[in-house]
Amino acid sequence: QVQLVESGGGLVQAGASLRLSCAPSGRTVSGVSVGWFRRAPGKEREFVGAVSWHGATTYNARSVGGRFTISREDAKNTVYLQMNSLKSEDTAVYYCAVTTRGTGLDKPWWYDYWGQGTQVTVSS
Repeated sequence: QVQLVESGGGLVQAGASLRLSCAPSGRTVSGVSVGWFRRAPGKEREFVGAVSWHGATTYNARSVGGRFTISREDAKNTVYLQMNSLKSEDTAVYYCAVTTRGTGLDKPWWYDYWGQGTQVTVSS
């Protein structure tokens, strides 16, 4: 069983930055792909980005391209989502998830385990 612990959410003003963390217990981050998704009030779950087990990153360019960066720190067994230039439309609950797949990482149904989510609120 894999448990994902997310942290780093909060309330910030537009233009600010936040860094979310995702630490899976029971699995090393270098052996899984980790994806980030978000769900805004009244909207469908949306893919944000992912880092594959072999280190490749992919992003939802339309929504977050150029503002968000995903990185992995193997020594801390943690994956980060660095969010810069936040906008009010980034307000959502952010989830990390893991899968053993290395492709199709924008598809939520490929993920096996999900975190509890962390709230990000951006005030304009």
